[in-house]
Amino acid sequence: MNAHIKRFKCAVRWQLMAGVLFAVPAAAQDGLTLTLERAYQLAEQHYPLIRQRDLVKRTSGLTIENIGKGYLPQLSVNGQATYQSDVTAVPVRIPGINIEAPNKDQYKLTAELSQILYDGGNISNQKKLQQVNELVEDQKVTVDMYKVKERINTLYLGTLLLDEQLKQTALLQKDIQLGIDKISAQVRNGTALRSNQQVLEAELLKNEQRKIELTANRKGLLDVLSLFLGQDLPESTVLEQPATNEVSLTETVKRPELTLFTYQDSLFKVQEKMVSVKNRPRASAFIQGGYGRPGLNMLVNEFDFFYIGGLRLSWNLGGLYTSKKEKQILSMNQQMVGVQKDLFLLNTNTQLKQQEAELKKLQQLIGTDQAIIDLREKVKIASNAQLENGVITASDFLREVNAEDQARLLLISHKLQMLQAQINYRTISGNQ
Repeated sequence: MNAHIKRFKCAVRWQLMAGVLFAVPAAAQDGLTLTLERAYQLAEQHYPLIRQRDLVKRTSGLTIENIGKGYLPQLSVNGQATYQSDVTAVPVRIPGINIEAPNKDQYKLTAELSQILYDGGNISNQKKLQQVNELVEDQKVTVDMYKVKERINTLYLGTLLLDEQLKQTALLQKDIQLGIDKISAQVRNGTALRSNQQVLEAELLKNEQRKIELTANRKGLLDVLSLFLGQDLPESTVLEQPATNEVSLTETVKRPELTLFTYQDSLFKVQEKMVSVKNRPRASAFIQGGYGRPGLNMLVNEFDFFYIGGLRLSWNLGGLYTSKKEKQILSMNQQMVGVQKDLFLLNTNTQLKQQEAELKKLQQLIGTDQAIIDLREKVKIASNAQLENGVITASDFLREVNAEDQARLLLISHKLQMLQAQINYRTISGNQ
């Protein structure tokens, strides 16, 4: 056991000489440096959902292209063969003239080319409907992608907290090692008990365990973060602390959900217009050619070619029965979107008020944290001198060292909580 402790002490001294206080940043000087903004960008580029945006755009483009082809001439081919119980005949007999009655089996094959002249705005409104629908689907992806920011915030700031705790672990290790050095000199001089030194050595081992645990947790968070970013993040990765600019507590909510509500409202308006459009008359020009028996001349009982051209007007009035109710349904859907928007704003403003209260609380706590640390540091320095003079035991010294360590950990925690509250406030308000 003594040999193990001696080897560990030598390793600790070497680490301290090498600057263990800055172990985390120093180890990463040659590694990857990552910022929160860069993490957002990488997550947006590699998150699987982002591929849906391109599919929505391509699908909408193809649909609009197909709708636009409704303006092109439309060709249709029809054929029929019939047998009828009776045919039109001329009941008058004229001497020298034989008017043959048509056969009861008749055949017709036609091809018709038609061109829309007026469709009541149906095709143009279908295009508009598809364009607005594309905006809605694309914005849904934006909303889902924005939620990823919250997960990135949690992982990123959690890693920053562990970095600060690792730095504090190095500070505590330094204080304990200094205590061991002083006690070991007293033990050699016979003025202190060996057990006093062992108390500090055990605490040093405990601190090393804490460092191992924090390092493992940090690696776990980086591994999860790397999955979101689509990029390997080695343990040497340095996460830059976001700028702690003063947060404006009067920022306007600019969340992508609000844009989605606007697009959904526009979609219902276009659908309402489509209800009116489908009840308008249609006009088109056409030309039809065919071959059959009989042709257009019913008195010629032979196969013949024929053609006919002109204008066609159609007006389906059946939709007038349901148009009023359809518009009422769409109006209620618009009202539902308005309710969802109001509910979203209420929940968002509630969250902002909670973050605002959290910010004010943490500002006060950080102010008192520093005062507590200053006092604890003075007590530790005094106990350090008392330990050197043999006035207090190693346990007494260790108690003061741990008290200062806890005070510094609280400050670290509160500062990171403050940073997280600031980032959360901007994220919730849509200004991040």
